[in-house]
Amino acid sequence: MIRIAATGDVHFGEDSAGTLRPCLEHIDRDADVLLLAGDLTKYGDPAQAQVLADELRDLPVPVVTVLGNHDCHSDRQDEVRAVLERAGVTVLEGENAVIDVNGADLGIAGGKGFGGGFTGSSGTEFGEPQMKAFIRHSMTLAENLERALAEINDVDLKVALMHYSPIRETLEGEPPEIYPFLGTFLLAEAVDRTGVDLALHGHAHHGSEKGVTPGGVNVRNVAMPVLRRPYAVYAFERSRRGGRPARIGVMVD
Repeated sequence: MIRIAATGDVHFGEDSAGTLRPCLEHIDRDADVLLLAGDLTKYGDPAQAQVLADELRDLPVPVVTVLGNHDCHSDRQDEVRAVLERAGVTVLEGENAVIDVNGADLGIAGGKGFGGGFTGSSGTEFGEPQMKAFIRHSMTLAENLERALAEINDVDLKVALMHYSPIRETLEGEPPEIYPFLGTFLLAEAVDRTGVDLALHGHAHHGSEKGVTPGGVNVRNVAMPVLRRPYAVYAFERSRRGGRPARIGVMVD
């Protein structure tokens, strides 16, 4: 079994020390890896990232994260990333990582993603330069995520980790007027084209936890205000064929 703990939108500030670590000290009893879906800090100050990094340092499981819009607010996201990486956290932006979990390979591709909306009510690359730039940015980040996912081959489980949502369904509870600023269908297309087993995102604090892409991939909104607990655990059963773990098939959550 592969057990994934996931959370997001922890929004750490300099006054947050000691609020998360007690919940994670024995996380290995529940999970084999911890994935964070962005908005790690209040407004992207490296000092805030340092407080979180100290909470995550030397945990008994690997930690993989993406950044969120809050982490980019101060335009110091490279420094935020560096702080986390010095604490041993893997930060992904259009990149991937493969983790050995009890002899099975867990492939994770991650990226912040961006907005733009969903089929039937999405923005287009037309009109003012500002609108074109908005949609092009969304397209570029979705393309980078798809490339990173496509590079993961011969793994037992493949996960897409994002901040923005790939589907409407996990936004339900948010005002529909802000859906275009919470995600884009381009991320779902990237997920559906690359054989993903699970897609995780945050960002929508008033959204819903569970949804499915048009291609049938399970999506989970793991923003902590939605989960109302420190993290959720998604477990995947696996079988063996020819002495090698087969692709994980059943998710229990």
